[in-house]
Amino acid sequence: QVQLVESGGGLVQAGGSLRLSCAASGRFFSIVTMGWYRQAPGKQRELVASMSTGGTIHYADSVKGRFTVSRDNAKNTVYLQMNSLKPEDTAVYFCHAQAYRPPSLDNYWGQGTQVTVSS
Repeated sequence: QVQLVESGGGLVQAGGSLRLSCAASGRFFSIVTMGWYRQAPGKQRELVASMSTGGTIHYADSVKGRFTVSRDNAKNTVYLQMNSLKPEDTAVYFCHAQAYRPPSLDNYWGQGTQVTVSS
């Protein structure tokens, strides 16, 4: 199995910053992609940002220019630097990883961390 442990959520005023971290541990051959999704009350979970081991990055349009995803592949850790936060960024943020455990490529999720942005 693969465990994802998140940290860094909290309450911040609009315009402020937060940094999320997520470390993967367990038995796997490699982590292919790591990233972040979020889910606001009454809404579907959506991709925020993801990064492959090779460095390919995807961002949701709503966070481009404000959020930065990065990885430390040696530590199997992914980070999300969130700047210029807006009240609409309020959600539970979930770490996601695709891990290769031969012969399967499986998806894993963290427990979620609350991010609340006050206006």
